[in-house]
Amino acid sequence: MRIAVEGCMHGDLDNVYATLLHLQEVQNIKIDLLLCCGDFQAVRNEKDLESLNVPPKFRSMNSFWKYYSGEKVAPFPTIFIGGNHEASNYLWELYYGGWAAPQIYFLGFAGVIKFDNIRIGGLSGIYKSHHYNMGHYEKLPYSEQDIRSIYHVREYDVHKLLQIEEPIDIFLSHDWPVGITAGGDLKALLRQKPFFEQEIQEGTLGSKPAAELLGKLRPPYWFSAHLHCKFAALVQHEKDGLSTKFLALDKCLPGRSFLQVIEIESGPGPYELQLDEEWLAITRKYNAVLPLTIRNANYNNVHLGIEQCRQFVRNKLQTRGSKPFEFVQTAPCYKPSQPVADGVFHGFYKNPQTEALLQFLELEYLLNKMPESRKLAASQAPLISGCSFDYLGEDIPIDDIDDTEDFKEVDLEYAQER
Repeated sequence: MRIAVEGCMHGDLDNVYATLLHLQEVQNIKIDLLLCCGDFQAVRNEKDLESLNVPPKFRSMNSFWKYYSGEKVAPFPTIFIGGNHEASNYLWELYYGGWAAPQIYFLGFAGVIKFDNIRIGGLSGIYKSHHYNMGHYEKLPYSEQDIRSIYHVREYDVHKLLQIEEPIDIFLSHDWPVGITAGGDLKALLRQKPFFEQEIQEGTLGSKPAAELLGKLRPPYWFSAHLHCKFAALVQHEKDGLSTKFLALDKCLPGRSFLQVIEIESGPGPYELQLDEEWLAITRKYNAVLPLTIRNANYNNVHLGIEQCRQFVRNKLQTRGSKPFEFVQTAPCYKPSQPVADGVFHGFYKNPQTEALLQFLELEYLLNKMPESRKLAASQAPLISGCSFDYLGEDIPIDDIDDTEDFKEVDLEYAQER
């Protein structure tokens, strides 16, 4: 099986797919799957742009909407995670994962899916310590603070991933596991990105939760993006002699290293996505304590046993099958000839895929529950974070690597991307 891996998509699906189709033709190979490591920008319409953490003058529809509408179809099955520049309102509809468009699957805020016999896990977003132990308190319409915090990784999602016991073949994260630079050519990295040096020395370049997951899951492959450069590392795990090949990739721009194709052992095909039994069991066990206020989950309220959940899911899958639920459009699609005026449509859409998955697992739909938590979050979250959010400022209180790296040339970088 040949799997293509892409770094930051930034909504440029047309060019990424065209590059892979050209590669197939020139090298006479077949690409079976595309993985994207975040900043996918699944923007369906103009209203989605309001939830995208990008300076307003650089907000662009790009090309995802063509695949959402059905005007185009992805030439390869595509799996992606979220980064820190996403249409967060749409991804929240698919919190547990699901088809963002035909042939294009979002892995969820955290998730595991199977592609043939290959188990692929992922964690969306980036790590910021001050939000890590909070719940998913953000509610539509997002405030200026919400639009910057909603993509910050939460302990609850990491906790679920840490419950995985069966082997994972490939794992995706947007930001790098902290400490990963020790396993690669650090000198070459610093020649390319000299301003990384201080954070590497301080042990702050990257994600602590991702490093914890790397140590626990020990997948053969781990792919990341976010820092807009290519970097390879090899991690030797002391516990059992296993190793992980780590690769970070750039964003989709001419002359940049944004794509890599790997070959991985698999069955003869044809290949298709399948729901993962173990992950569904973990989801069933922990869904009741999904935290939707600033407070983290209370795991003392978890009363289901994992083996009980496994048997429940196994029985369900034997009856229904493991195919993911069908894609359904939930919001109007962009029409270049008919701009949407403010006020035409607003709010949160219940995604039928999410509803179907929860009904299948016999779980309550919680994603837009407890609206009173919005007021609680709005009144307390700024005090906890201790800062305001100014995307275009040089000195950013929330020091996203993407921001601090690119702010000096932010206008140029975003203009190049588009």
